[in-house]
Amino acid sequence: MFAAKPFSVGRLPRVVFGAGVFREIPEIARGYGQRALIVTGNRSLRASGNWPALLDGLRAAGVSVEDMAVDREPSPQLVDSAVAAYRSKNIDMVIGIGGGSALDAAKAIAGLLKPGNSVLDHLEGVGPERPYVGPATPFIAVPTTAGTGSEATKNAVLSVQGENGFKKSFRHDDLVAQVAVVDPELLATCPPEVIAANGMDAFTQLIESYVSIRANAFTDALAWSGMEAVRDGFLAAFHGGDSEVAQHARACMSYAALLSGITLAQAGLGSVHGLASPLGAYFPIPHGVVCGTLVATATEVNIRALHERAPESAALEKYAHVGELLAGQIFSRHETAGQALVQFLHDWTQRLNIRRLGSYGVKEADIPRVTAGSRGSSMKTNPVVLTDAEIAAIVRVRL
Repeated sequence: MFAAKPFSVGRLPRVVFGAGVFREIPEIARGYGQRALIVTGNRSLRASGNWPALLDGLRAAGVSVEDMAVDREPSPQLVDSAVAAYRSKNIDMVIGIGGGSALDAAKAIAGLLKPGNSVLDHLEGVGPERPYVGPATPFIAVPTTAGTGSEATKNAVLSVQGENGFKKSFRHDDLVAQVAVVDPELLATCPPEVIAANGMDAFTQLIESYVSIRANAFTDALAWSGMEAVRDGFLAAFHGGDSEVAQHARACMSYAALLSGITLAQAGLGSVHGLASPLGAYFPIPHGVVCGTLVATATEVNIRALHERAPESAALEKYAHVGELLAGQIFSRHETAGQALVQFLHDWTQRLNIRRLGSYGVKEADIPRVTAGSRGSSMKTNPVVLTDAEIAAIVRVRL
């Protein structure tokens, strides 16, 4: 039955999806002006035939290009220096091409090229948190991985790693891409470990937004469709190849990641992403690895806490439905379906060789500060309020 709970939908990009749509970027860009700043990752795109073809296509479309590469998770300093370097170049559009780091950097740069001030003015929980008034430079997002869903969100995640590090968002509706160009064939050159980590990130975003306290009929429908796509394509995409099965699998994962970005932007996330913020700030752990290594245990802890303190929660039924989706069978009891979900996620973590936190230097002594740093916006939409002991247990299991 349709749940008539009121909801609102934030701004979304125009989406161009399908194998080969990368070739449409010059025509799309021409609609926004004659000078583009392209922000890419550091290696794979520039080493491929797609890079010269894109530059030739833009040139033929009458669009001149400035470009820069991002070789790690973007920092406020990277954004500010890029804004200073390119603000006088009369940039008409920013085209971000790459994984979440490149897209987040491009998104933040696009937001500040015209205003020209420091991103620290707007970064949540760091600076003065002044209201962003824009205007933003038009932003075209082109993901080359299937994980973060940054092509569909309004936040640019920036980080400083180390003892006093942070991982925080610059967030505003005006930062949403004008166009998201999602070409599944760009995943063909992704290494298996990248497919694994990013796929776990996308699935985590889908399930966390599905059980979020802000979930609604709109986000539920998209999250469910995305989880179906993960079920159908994840492992085949991980194994790769050029077969029709592999091509379909890459389409499934690109679609799932796109939907995960939409649903997280509308409904919020949960405990895994709450923990991803301090873990990613204090240690050199890729975001997808954090999600992949924690999601099974975090789901297990959530389900147990819900049974103990909120047995009537709709999230328990939702977890059961996801268990049935992944297992491909109907269970007589929600408890059994929830157990099947947790087991499925543990199996994925093992089969995909998702690394443990300890391999990145996380130790038992770090758990208190990680726990303390996890109480941000993502944790606030978790389906149940977890105790410090429960949060610590999630981390401890995956050391």
